[in-house]
Amino acid sequence: MSELLDLSARDVLKGFQDKTISPVDYMAALCDRVETCEPKVCALYAYKPDDAMAKARASESRWVKGEPVGPLDGMPVTVKELIATKDEPVPMGTAAIDLVPAAEDAPTAARLNEDGAIIFAKTTCPDYGMLSSGLSTFHPLSRNPWDLSQNPGGSSAGAAAAGAAGYGPLHIGTDIGGSVRLPAGWTGLFGFKPSLGRIPIDPYYTGRCAGPMTPRVDDAALLMACVTRPDTRDATSLPYQDIDWDAPAMDVRGVKIGLMMDAGCGIDAEPDVKAAILAAAKEFEVHGAEIIEIEPVLTREMLDGLDIAWRARFWGMMRKLSPANRSKILPYIHEWAEAGASANPTEIASGFDQTFAMRKTCADAFDKVDFILSPVNPNVSYPADWASPTNDPAKPFEHICFTVPWNMGEQPACSINCGYSQTGIPIGLQIVAPRFEDLKLFQIARAYEAWRGPITNWPDI
Repeated sequence: MSELLDLSARDVLKGFQDKTISPVDYMAALCDRVETCEPKVCALYAYKPDDAMAKARASESRWVKGEPVGPLDGMPVTVKELIATKDEPVPMGTAAIDLVPAAEDAPTAARLNEDGAIIFAKTTCPDYGMLSSGLSTFHPLSRNPWDLSQNPGGSSAGAAAAGAAGYGPLHIGTDIGGSVRLPAGWTGLFGFKPSLGRIPIDPYYTGRCAGPMTPRVDDAALLMACVTRPDTRDATSLPYQDIDWDAPAMDVRGVKIGLMMDAGCGIDAEPDVKAAILAAAKEFEVHGAEIIEIEPVLTREMLDGLDIAWRARFWGMMRKLSPANRSKILPYIHEWAEAGASANPTEIASGFDQTFAMRKTCADAFDKVDFILSPVNPNVSYPADWASPTNDPAKPFEHICFTVPWNMGEQPACSINCGYSQTGIPIGLQIVAPRFEDLKLFQIARAYEAWRGPITNWPDI
């Protein structure tokens, strides 16, 4: 990998400012990396290298004059395919949708463009963004750069693959049940799901967030200063706060940290995962935190209720399609959603009410602790061509039991690498903070990252 691509986003931008790095040279190195790796990982959609190079030349001219348009001028970034960019279709990962150019940038893309970032590509996702997988009927199969036979996770599959493959440090995914944290965990990235509404998003939905997926906590902090700016299109957004995302690492002495090793249902954490999470908890304890074992926040009733509500919602979307288009949907997704057709209204309403049950248990979990640690992914990995870790549409959510409650509860949560399986796949530690304490989550994540040290063994494929 080019040494330029090893740099943090902040170091690259400093190089642009003091003219020791050219935006053109950086983009050229990035495009070379993509040309080498993309046939293997298949992370990108709407990749336009000629357009990216033209924008890099314009940025270089502005930096030479000392007139950048914003703090991210010339910095390459990707956004997930589901995040609309003007004039580019949003296929939602499926061959079933007619390709219609987006009329405008979604909030995240708009903020990046305002700050001068170069959206050089978008990243892949599975059909409707409803799989923890890189499997799609529209996009090529995305793979995990750490082991190309394995899945990067999803639904922000391409963002995870791009970040781990070295396509620059800045990537943004979306998350409604773990779709930022799950793939970040399996690919070694820092993946951050903010408090609901912290990053304006459009379209919005219960639990749906956008979030950074980056090699370092600091790279994500740089993005947060940009993408949290207000946008009136998100009726769920929080009042804007000018937060100092560069605040230093937290001193954890005396901090009470809950340790949740049982998700309450779903797949049990595998031995390699358990060992890595317990080692991470021990590190917090060594640095003065009090570790308190806590009960799960999720129940089988909650998970199954959410499942039937989502099946019905997606079946309602799919029935609007023509029979010809509906036949193009990934069979796994079609079979999963079709079960919603036979659900009665009472089941669906009761299922949706489970989101509020999760909200209560998640809030209650912080009555006696300041943060919560848990696994992100219960399993180490699974084959690249599987739709999910179970590969069974009757059991679609067995792997999201550590992540999905915090979407419904609206708490900020992150995945940060805490080790590797015996097969060399990264393992993610989930850190969760109370609602609205996004900055404190960054500060405690910075502390753990400093103890752990930088990741120096990114895959060179």
